[in-house]
Amino acid sequence: MSEAKTIGVIGGMGPAATLDFFAKLIAATPAARDQDHLRVLIDSNPRVPDRNAAIAGRGPSPGPALAASARALERSGADALVIACNTAHAFQADIEAAVSIPLLSMIDATVDAALAMHPARVGVLAAEGCRRAGLYQRAFAARNVEALLLADGAQQDFMDLIYRVKAGDVGQDVRRRMEGLAISLNASGAQSVVAACTEVPLVLGGEVLAVPLINSTDALVARVVRFALGR
Repeated sequence: MSEAKTIGVIGGMGPAATLDFFAKLIAATPAARDQDHLRVLIDSNPRVPDRNAAIAGRGPSPGPALAASARALERSGADALVIACNTAHAFQADIEAAVSIPLLSMIDATVDAALAMHPARVGVLAAEGCRRAGLYQRAFAARNVEALLLADGAQQDFMDLIYRVKAGDVGQDVRRRMEGLAISLNASGAQSVVAACTEVPLVLGGEVLAVPLINSTDALVARVVRFALGR
């Protein structure tokens, strides 16, 4: 079997979400000893400009910082890149223009995981920038699946919760309110719900829903393991 690929992680958006990705990658890798695990290079840079503000036209583009991270990871030996943030995929073109190695898309991995269950309508819990950029709406529409989004008021509640999680609040109030938002998408007709923001899995588990919860972090982890091990 060929040597496993080295994975470069563009992270820090936020740091806890990057840690969650790495922990899940370790857990998902078949390994009986240290040497069986993947080589992973992580650039956790929380100073990347806010993606939501940039997409809304209220702040600088994170594209240059993301591209710089990608170049540094490629120089350090990464065979492929991932971004531990859904919304940052709106700047995927900046990253791909900066390097010659592939970027494994979290959006593509998550949509493929959702479609494996053959839904007609999928609820999407996504940050405002991700919604504005249409990342999941376009990806699902291309596969003839309807993406159901939160109503505007509920979306503002969602963003408030996301920034609370980024600030370290993963307590019961945040968990209860996030569960309520996920359940509301199910009640609107979603046959599955996508956790399309990497902070969501820190406070939401699938056991609270009557339909499947597709976790974007888990979907990307599964794709990375298959790619790195050549499976």
